[in-house]
Amino acid sequence: MKMIGCIIQARMGSTRLPGKVMEKIDSTNVVLNYVINQVKFSKKIKKIVVATTDLIEDDVICRNLSSQKIEFFRGSSEDVLDRYYQCAKKFSIDNIVRVTADNPLIDPNIIDLVIDEYENNKCDYVSNTLHRTYPYGTEVEVFSFKSLENAWKNAKKPSEREHVTPFIYNPQNEFILINKENQEDLSYLRYTIDRIEDLKLVREIIKNIPTRPILIQDIIELYKKRTEIFEINKNVKHDGYLSSLKKDEKY
Repeated sequence: MKMIGCIIQARMGSTRLPGKVMEKIDSTNVVLNYVINQVKFSKKIKKIVVATTDLIEDDVICRNLSSQKIEFFRGSSEDVLDRYYQCAKKFSIDNIVRVTADNPLIDPNIIDLVIDEYENNKCDYVSNTLHRTYPYGTEVEVFSFKSLENAWKNAKKPSEREHVTPFIYNPQNEFILINKENQEDLSYLRYTIDRIEDLKLVREIIKNIPTRPILIQDIIELYKKRTEIFEINKNVKHDGYLSSLKKDEKY
């Protein structure tokens, strides 16, 4: 069986909320610890590696990971596709699960559902975001090392280098793509961490849900009981990818 490994990308240099991955999210954990702890509950993932940058500001991430005995890789801050590729190559990961460090409430069951979809179909790439029916904050992508290598060799646009997978899911490039849909459209829920309001919301969610891991059902239950909590970040727009599309125009 080919190895399935999760590569979590993390860096301190977020433009909208610098240092967010090392922000305290409860009394003992920072955001990145939460991502890792949630992923550890996946039944399918055999290895977890964090891909960070070789910038001095990210030394703090590496110290945190070393103390937890979590493996990490350091690479380009701008060319995240190259960082991902070199990381997967170094750790001999055949099938890559991509998770980002701004999703501390990533649901391990959703990860496993997306991996199942990937394993049970002849395809290059599966995600739950091509047509969004899952909440913001539950993004999972699974793809082969071969697809990653193809993208690494051929992707040219800034957005394709900065965001790892746009080259793969661009229909023009003829990869076999599958979208994992949820039975109910929950895309109105947003608990990824992009801005300070998002961080405040996630802290509230964590405070109000005692069980671990925190699953999507727990968050939906909380939403039904305490809708007002989810008002905290209602004015935040999801715009990360758009800024790199602007760079494409210059390119």
